[in-house]
Amino acid sequence: MSRIGKQPIILPSGVDARVETGKVTIKGPLGELSQRVHPRLTVKKEDSRLVVERPSDQKIYRELHGLTRNLLANMVTGVSKGYERTLEISGVGFRAAVHGSNLMLSLGFSHPVVFPLPQGIKAAVDAKQTQILLKGIDRHLIGQVAANLRAIKKPEPYKGKGIKYSGEVIKRKEGKAGKAGK
Repeated sequence: MSRIGKQPIILPSGVDARVETGKVTIKGPLGELSQRVHPRLTVKKEDSRLVVERPSDQKIYRELHGLTRNLLANMVTGVSKGYERTLEISGVGFRAAVHGSNLMLSLGFSHPVVFPLPQGIKAAVDAKQTQILLKGIDRHLIGQVAANLRAIKKPEPYKGKGIKYSGEVIKRKEGKAGKAGK
């Protein structure tokens, strides 16, 4: 049995789950999320817990068991606490600003980059305009938006200029050694 899949999901106070055939909807103080569930897997609501069960030990159901449980647990955390992701911009003249639902990025290109934020994602920029804080309730969407932002200008290995995740370590390369010994 999956060690992750057999763990129950505890629903904190203020969070409610609605289980339907093939779909689970979780509603909390920060919003509402829904997830489709494989029709052969069963999700049961017992008191203030959700339990995911599989019909047999076939490989496909073993794989889906832990996955489904973790997706539902991420939804519970999202609607109760929310998720954050921080990105750092490094480079001379590189900066970001929030204008409505768009993120304006100045990254050394000939023009500013306008990045539209999807619905459900909020962005904030610090006073130095070098840190972007993304907030939302959908963990998958936060990660995807952060990856899309990073892909606009990946950090390069020589000077480290670009957009990186907070805490990400960039492997630096040595530049040209020049002509030594002449």
